[in-house]
Amino acid sequence: MLAVSPVLIAAHPAAAAPSPDVLVAEVYGGGGNAGAALTHDFVELVNKSAAAVDLTGWTVQYRSATAAAGTAWQATALTGSIAPGGRLLVAEAKGQNGTVALPTPDVAGSIAMSATAGTVAVAATADRLTCSTPDECAADTRIRDVVGYGNAAVREGSPATGASNGAAVARDASSDDTDDNAADFTAGAPTPVNARGEVPGTPGGEPAPTARIHDIQGTTRVSPKNGAQVSAVPGIVTAIRPFGSSRGFWIQDPQPDDDPRTSEGLFVFTGNATPQGVALGDAVTVTGKVEEYYPGSADAAPQSLTELTGASWTVASSGNPLPAAVVLDAASVPDVYTQDGAPDTLPLQPSAYALDFYESLESERVQVADTRVVGATNTHGELWVTTEPGQNPTAGGGTLYGSYTAQNPGRIKVASLIPFAERPFPTANVGDTLSGPTAGPMTYDSFGGYGIAATTLGNLTSAGRTPEVTRDQKTTELAVATYNVENLSPKDTQAKFDRLARSIVTNLATPDIVALEEIQDNSGPDDDGTVAADQTLSRLVAAISAAGGPAYQWRSIAPQDGKDGGQPGGNIRTAFLFDPKRVQFVDRPGGDATTAVDVRKTWYGQTQLTASPGRVAPTDEAWANSRKPLAAEFLFRGRTVFVIANHFASKGGDQALDSRFQPPTRTSEVQRVRQAAVLHDFVSKLLASDPKANLVVLGDLNDFAFSPALRQLTSDGSLRSLVTTLPADEQYGYVYNGNSQVLDHVLTSPRITRFEYDIVHVNAEFADQASDHDPQVLRMRPSTGNDFLDAIDRLFEDWLDRHPPQ
Repeated sequence: MLAVSPVLIAAHPAAAAPSPDVLVAEVYGGGGNAGAALTHDFVELVNKSAAAVDLTGWTVQYRSATAAAGTAWQATALTGSIAPGGRLLVAEAKGQNGTVALPTPDVAGSIAMSATAGTVAVAATADRLTCSTPDECAADTRIRDVVGYGNAAVREGSPATGASNGAAVARDASSDDTDDNAADFTAGAPTPVNARGEVPGTPGGEPAPTARIHDIQGTTRVSPKNGAQVSAVPGIVTAIRPFGSSRGFWIQDPQPDDDPRTSEGLFVFTGNATPQGVALGDAVTVTGKVEEYYPGSADAAPQSLTELTGASWTVASSGNPLPAAVVLDAASVPDVYTQDGAPDTLPLQPSAYALDFYESLESERVQVADTRVVGATNTHGELWVTTEPGQNPTAGGGTLYGSYTAQNPGRIKVASLIPFAERPFPTANVGDTLSGPTAGPMTYDSFGGYGIAATTLGNLTSAGRTPEVTRDQKTTELAVATYNVENLSPKDTQAKFDRLARSIVTNLATPDIVALEEIQDNSGPDDDGTVAADQTLSRLVAAISAAGGPAYQWRSIAPQDGKDGGQPGGNIRTAFLFDPKRVQFVDRPGGDATTAVDVRKTWYGQTQLTASPGRVAPTDEAWANSRKPLAAEFLFRGRTVFVIANHFASKGGDQALDSRFQPPTRTSEVQRVRQAAVLHDFVSKLLASDPKANLVVLGDLNDFAFSPALRQLTSDGSLRSLVTTLPADEQYGYVYNGNSQVLDHVLTSPRITRFEYDIVHVNAEFADQASDHDPQVLRMRPSTGNDFLDAIDRLFEDWLDRHPPQ
């Protein structure tokens, strides 16, 4: 029971012959320790022979994990006999914690065993053993079996691993003895059984449950039994998660109550240990501690999952039918997403609110069928579907997030519990269909909210979508694009550079100017003080040229090390690519990481930037730990065009739409509103100097068209948001948790009236993507600043469009 720190020594496997009869079946040294359910340590023996074995004069012995010679063995004398195929339970020391007693032990001892490392032997002798190495013990013919666990110096082969306060090491069900503890034993929840087949609980092995699942789940989000120990909770095993850091299995009560607020499902958490001795359809009784688990962090306000931890269980029968799955569809899922207030404590209203409905089904079997994919398969093997196909559909088959109160309750995540080697997870794009039934327990995580841990997975029916290709700009059109290239650095593969290059050349039709976001420095995420990004940008330019694009040039300003946020060490920044055959960059010195660009008039009345490129108010607190806007001047067909590239502060720290607190808090919004105000002040100054200026403000503003930050930029009419000029079902370029939304924007000054704007869907809706953002392109005809000349120019441009130069 006391943790020890053994000294490791090298040892070769012992050469003892496998025992002909009695073996150690299970060892548990965590009894009564902090977090343990059971009160006692124990050793369980099994007789694998066909005849009873008289144990008179035998002992179970224990030594610490140390390699020191002369380390004393402790012994518990055995009595009676063990039946062929039977078990014998030896109780050892009792700890200070735990609430669950062992079944009545066949032998009682008092050895305090380590929870994590030690050696147990069963020996046909009453004498204390003296061996201190694997070879010495293998040579002792009195020893029937040796089990070393943790870092035990004495063991057979390699020691068994994974023992802890909540986990025993148990011999695999076959009871074979290969003389390799690591191969023969697996860590898992302790499952003591005595000679009469009794399990933890009252004598007789069939204890009455202290609670049923619906009693544990209760009528709110938090269990009324949170923190309490419960025993003999009955249920049918409906799913098993044998992988990851949150392993365990789901059970569901086949005898539900009549309260729709109380879930009949429960997750039994086994930590890093794969659940042993349970299979789908097993009827089990489970003992453990009720806990509310908050995925990620409770401070981030996710929903919680009610679980049983430190659990032990017994199987009463196998092959039982699984409880019928609750169907999730447009008829069953409420149209209203949530109720305001503190849902932790408010009684659930599953017929009124979608979040309450999902919570009332937590860990129960649910099913969707023939559902449209609204979030493409990600790298974690997850996708999103909608149970309400008519809910705010996009042109691409997704679900549009159009306001803070239009959360789209039909969205639900799908992950798989089926091994990928047995059934590969479908590679789905938005608009595809997951045909047939998809079923499994309702679960929740902080990276997607409520979802199905699928034991039955539908088949993918492709919608046949391919990435979009925008048209080429005409001779008289200036094409300006924005593209978030997602932490691009020389550490990335050439394949990513090539993918981005092809999308710029083919899908975006080689814009004249490309504002890039998330360009990392030359060392990428290595936090080594590097700030220059010439290698990143030059490699992208080379890839574009190799893909058949123009010989772009680039301009940027390196940030101060560690001052612009993003991935630590990456020093992300904005940058401009431009085609020198189509547009001229006006280079004007003076711009650096901390010098603010300003606006001035020449002696002949022309408005200019004091530096090009130059950063907008880079020392203002609004840009703390965030990217600074990059302003530049360009000339196109003799006309000045001002372009400001942006990447506003991220949404990190905001509570999710599915937060347990409603409405969720958007703390990051405050900084973006301040950033919008600073940027707006600069725009106002430029337009005050030249009200007819051709000005394009674009980039990843990390906020929605309906957000306060965008209102700050557009409410006085100095800038127009072009996303609102598109049809409503096309106003998106980013997909998050099944919601199609817009974070990237192009805004223009009032003088720009002749334009065409396109969000080019090449990434966000596709499983195979070069970035998680879709690029956008503006094709515009810059104004001369003179209405008469603009009218004449329009006639000439129209003629030139009909007669392009050869």
